[in-house]
Amino acid sequence: MEIEIRTEPETLAVSEEEMAAVRRAILTVGRLYDAEKTEVSVTLTDDAHIHVLNRAYRSVDRPTDVLSFALTESEEPEIVGGRGDEVLGDLVISLERVAAQADEYGHSPLRELSFLTVHGMLHLLGYDHMEEADRREMEEEQRIVMGELGISR
Repeated sequence: MEIEIRTEPETLAVSEEEMAAVRRAILTVGRLYDAEKTEVSVTLTDDAHIHVLNRAYRSVDRPTDVLSFALTESEEPEIVGGRGDEVLGDLVISLERVAAQADEYGHSPLRELSFLTVHGMLHLLGYDHMEEADRREMEEEQRIVMGELGISR
């Protein structure tokens, strides 16, 4: 799996541990969903930058924790495997939201970063949580992946 991780702004401090957590979460999703021959781009950012993107692309005028920009949109989750090299899309994760939510939920920032990476990756694969049944399905998929990562609540 090809993974590109960058920061915006470029001066944003990101630890090797944080980079490794993002890579590990992406690789685990890739393995579990037969998406190992794909490409994902990740931007680790701050609230100011993700706020601009959230307003521009979702018309929501506030920062958010993670944005997923799938290259292809689909109505149903689909298995990616077998199609060769494919660009899944882009993830944008606010490290400020990671820290705030970790504090709010009482767990580590690395756990929150891993969770948001998994959540975003599932969106890139076609999962959503707009309807109750879809929300339950996505939550179950998140539990499975987090379990594979050895990360519990």
